[in-house]
Amino acid sequence: MAEHMDDIELLHQFKNEATKEAAYTRIIKKYQEKLYWHIRRMVLDHEDANDVLQNMFIKVWKNLDNFREDSQLYTWLYRIATNESLTFLEQQKKRSSVSISDDSSYISNKLVADKDFDEKKLEWKLQKAIQQLPEKQKAVFNLRYFEEMPYEKMSKVLETSEGALKASYHHAVKKIEDYILNH
Repeated sequence: MAEHMDDIELLHQFKNEATKEAAYTRIIKKYQEKLYWHIRRMVLDHEDANDVLQNMFIKVWKNLDNFREDSQLYTWLYRIATNESLTFLEQQKKRSSVSISDDSSYISNKLVADKDFDEKKLEWKLQKAIQQLPEKQKAVFNLRYFEEMPYEKMSKVLETSEGALKASYHHAVKKIEDYILNH
């Protein structure tokens, strides 16, 4: 709850011209790393994740004055990060004119290009399995598994019912288990 109170204070500072830039900088410092890793798990590449993060923070700067505070700042930021990531993935799909989710070699090549990649390690098998999921399922899995986000908060971020999210997460886990066991 203290985190939420701090966010309320930051939002009030943002709305004051004298403290606007300092408040924005504090918001970035507070959430940048968490948001980077959320985006990175979706788009894979470090440079792409940085680009998406930058675009996301530009949107935040332009729209924070209109933030109605009917949800927590953290939830609102994750919604923007998720939408920016999905938009980026759709643009990449159009550019390559092949469905990324259907092209596992594209994903494998991106993972293998990572200097830390070792396909024998379970964590890399998990990453490859996650990349086989459709984008929305990937977002649900990442938020639940890595961020440990409760379904209630996730439903606000992804604007989907809790029931649909639970089903989506269940299907994602099943697909990941099948992939890990069979590869």
